Amino acid sequence: MDIKGHAAIVTGGASGLGAATARMLAAAGAKVAIFDVNKKAAAEVAIDLNGIAIDCDVTQSAPTEQAIAKATADHGPARIIVNCAGVGPARRIVGRDGVMPLEEFSRVIAINLIGTFNVMRLAAAQMQTLEPMQDGERGIIVCTASVAAYEGQIGQAAYAASKGGVVSLVLPAAREFAQFGISVNAVAPGIFSTPMLHALPEAAQQSLAASVPFPKLLGQPPQFAALVQHMIENRYLNGEVVRLDGALRMAPR
Repeated sequence: MDIKGHAAIVTGGASGLGAATARMLAAAGAKVAIFDVNKKAAAEVAIDLNGIAIDCDVTQSAPTEQAIAKATADHGPARIIVNCAGVGPARRIVGRDGVMPLEEFSRVIAINLIGTFNVMRLAAAQMQTLEPMQDGERGIIVCTASVAAYEGQIGQAAYAASKGGVVSLVLPAAREFAQFGISVNAVAPGIFSTPMLHALPEAAQQSLAASVPFPKLLGQPPQFAALVQHMIENRYLNGEVVRLDGALRMAPR
């Protein structure tokens, strides 16, 4: 799909991978709507892009429907959806302070997996009604998985489970939506320089970068955005989860 002129929605677009993706889409000529619970940060990014920021909790059905309706009213129906909303707290299932509270596990699943599915189902329902473009294409949905889906570390049980769900969601969704000309793909990033990682001490960040086979660097959000752009523009790429990790395979801890 040629990105220029189309409406796009980026969840979690106020920072990190989402903000970089929103900037890429705007630079390519898309009309970008940023969905995020951080209203101030989302508004700041949207101003830079000449886009719009919409307060949205992707775990909730009605508010997400309302957010999509507002984005549609401002920009027209979206043909591009990029799900970047996510959290990644670290906690052992059974640690020194006891068992992981069930509500903590549920929160991670709700945001990372259920939120992704929620936006996917609502966006796909709208995309199905659009006029087909070249080769019958109507739109594309890109999700954010993680290498933790494959090699979850100790303390990542909730995060790994949520991202494993995203990985498993991609193919059945792509198969179901194929009849409507809607593609579904996902990126599984490794260790990226995002606000989540910046909370760690500098020495810890450098150690993580050194663990990457090549290049021995933390991934940068624009590199994630570049892969998303390729997924959008390459119509033959569908039903795939692509690792973006410098050949990293995560150790147990």
